[in-house]
Amino acid sequence: MSTTTHLLARRRFLPLFVTQLFNAFNDNLYKTAMVLFVVYSVYNSESAEASFSGLASALFILPFFLLSALAGQLADMRDKAAIIRAVKACEIILMIIGATGLYLAWQGIAVNTIAIPLMLLALLLTGVQSTFLGPIKYAILPQHLKKDEVLAGTGLVEAGTYVAILTGTILAGWIPVQWAAGAIIVTSVVAYFVSRQIPSAPPMGEPNEKLDWNIFRASFVLIRNTMHEKQVFYAILAISFFWTIGAVLFIQFPPLAKNVIMASKEVASLFLVVFSVGVAIGSVSINALLKGTVSAKYSPISVLFMGAFVVAFYFVCRLWQADQPTELLNVAQFIAWPMAIVLLLCLLGIAIAGGMFVVPLYAFLTTKVRPEHAARTIAANNIVNSGAMVVGSGLAIGLSMAGISVTEQLLLSAGMCLVSAWLGQRLYRAEQAHIPIDW
Repeated sequence: MSTTTHLLARRRFLPLFVTQLFNAFNDNLYKTAMVLFVVYSVYNSESAEASFSGLASALFILPFFLLSALAGQLADMRDKAAIIRAVKACEIILMIIGATGLYLAWQGIAVNTIAIPLMLLALLLTGVQSTFLGPIKYAILPQHLKKDEVLAGTGLVEAGTYVAILTGTILAGWIPVQWAAGAIIVTSVVAYFVSRQIPSAPPMGEPNEKLDWNIFRASFVLIRNTMHEKQVFYAILAISFFWTIGAVLFIQFPPLAKNVIMASKEVASLFLVVFSVGVAIGSVSINALLKGTVSAKYSPISVLFMGAFVVAFYFVCRLWQADQPTELLNVAQFIAWPMAIVLLLCLLGIAIAGGMFVVPLYAFLTTKVRPEHAARTIAANNIVNSGAMVVGSGLAIGLSMAGISVTEQLLLSAGMCLVSAWLGQRLYRAEQAHIPIDW
């Protein structure tokens, strides 16, 4: 029996895995349904559409920046399984808020004054939920899995997450928005009952530790105490640049699909699907290449390939604009259009290379620190990641408002890949030397 099959047959892993699947599925079903509906049915300006997409991404990310320190403390000081159950119960309420916003928007009732604010509020609360689950989904693995199972478990969680993102994204692009409103409520209820099957994961640190409720002080202390270890420091910075690149790309996809590719919302959904499939493939592939060893060996070359595919995607978009359709294409018409397959292959290449880059870095964060500090290490990572992603989202909004097209903004993502490659190389050198590296 392979490690993967073995883990999926065990209660110490399967309920957590399935809960994470439902969480990723619901988040993306809701977020994608909301963004696509607003982009295609409310606004009619590339700048406004890109700005809304950026605002939605920033609101989802903001809680990670503000609350990750508190989430990390809770995850290390309380039973992780109990926290998951509490968060999944709250998800039912926030999805009812989001579903109400979707329904009102579908009915055309107070779209700008009530429906969109409700949808954005639910998205913000979804970010809060993911903030508290984020440190746990990785930090719980070394507690429930054997040492030689951690990389496989991390790869499964990462690959499963993107399969769930894929499924949620497909549905968001294809089902009516009112169906999406009902689906997110049903999924949140099912996820809560699955989460109740996760085995207990009691705290592993000092029993008398106290929570620091000052989120700004706690964040500063957490980052300072975590990033003094150079391997963790470089891993966190490299992951941050990766997710900044991912955030900018995801912001660009809906307006790019509508205004550059001249494609329907189903094609915009297809873009996100291809991206998610690619990351899942990359996540599994890197585990096979490394044979279970946690290493940044392939990270620099992976992200360089990612940057090369982004540049290729940019040139394909420029060529597409030279022979642009006059009406929105459905999926069949898009596939039949010249260069469509090349465009999708570029997207797939970006995502595969990205998955191969980032998965070993997450494994670094849970295996290079003491188990009782694993959740706080992930939390520190989330703070730095989210700060970088908010900056990236703000930059994308600013460039759109300045009149720079989403096609030209792709070059920003390609440039950031060079920085990620440099950080990945520094991490690998630190790993090989087993000593801290000075700047």
